[in-house]
Amino acid sequence: MVWGCALWLALAGGAFLALLVQMLRWLRADGDLTLLWAEWRGKKPENELRGKVVWVTGASSGIGEELAYQLSKIGALLAISARREDELERVKKKCLQISSLDEKDILVLRLDLTDRSSHEAAANSVLKHFGKIDVLVNNGGRSQRSLFVDTNLDVYSAIIELNYLGTISLTKHVLNHMIQRKKGKIVTVSSVMGIMGAPLASGYCASKHALQGFFNSLRTELTDYPEISIINICPGPVQSKIIQNVFTENLSKSIENSGDQSHKMPTDRCARLTLVSAANDLKEAWISDHPYLAVCYLWQYAPTWAWWLMNRMGKRRIQNFKSGMDADASYSRKKK
Repeated sequence: MVWGCALWLALAGGAFLALLVQMLRWLRADGDLTLLWAEWRGKKPENELRGKVVWVTGASSGIGEELAYQLSKIGALLAISARREDELERVKKKCLQISSLDEKDILVLRLDLTDRSSHEAAANSVLKHFGKIDVLVNNGGRSQRSLFVDTNLDVYSAIIELNYLGTISLTKHVLNHMIQRKKGKIVTVSSVMGIMGAPLASGYCASKHALQGFFNSLRTELTDYPEISIINICPGPVQSKIIQNVFTENLSKSIENSGDQSHKMPTDRCARLTLVSAANDLKEAWISDHPYLAVCYLWQYAPTWAWWLMNRMGKRRIQNFKSGMDADASYSRKKK
């Protein structure tokens, strides 16, 4: 009897300690716990992506640009695309400086995601140059900062055309190639806004929810191709130039002051965790500091609480934006 009680207490104590460790990890986390476990014990991008042909859209700035740099250091062969060819050439030049890649190992390919008629030819250009596409990183897109009541409907049309229809159009042409080879990875940079809702970004949230629904459905259509991975990346606020290029209440207006971005996750950390996700074929990865990471968990497991919290956070977000601050400035964790 005494030994039974002692064993029960030991098991209970062990379970409590394990729970406490997980809670401490979660409080310090900048990604979901599955992702952070993969980073610690899983496959390394340096081993899984070296020598692979990776096509990155939206590669002229932000997360896409940083992905290009990290992939070049790993030794991946790169196709980099965006609308601004001069910026792509700048990215290519730096990739060559920081890696052992040769000129032929990086293809600069101008691409407009809204010009869907050009996507088949673009995919064929990458295939002609490299002979294959191992990984497509759908990173191109634009965010939004405007209230629905103030926003013209043509802005919503443009957001869906770029973020959603442009992405799935390009994916269609690349997927045909991957099905022929029976392998490949399609990595789509969605957003935590594809999981939750937030003010000032109703159109952006809608486009990211659409991507989540599309790729989650597509994954179920590819069960006969177990080596084709569909990977959704959901970053929170990240230090990038995305705010300078957001949609506003009308198509001709831009943000004059993007505010201080230093409180957001560094771009290199987001890119690293994206590559970890790709290397480990994670179906979905949340990459964010708190409080957005906490809201993702609430939205998944306790949506009523999440709605209550987002209503409170949403008021502050709108106040920040109207006062000229970054919308997320006052409740994001400051990076040291």
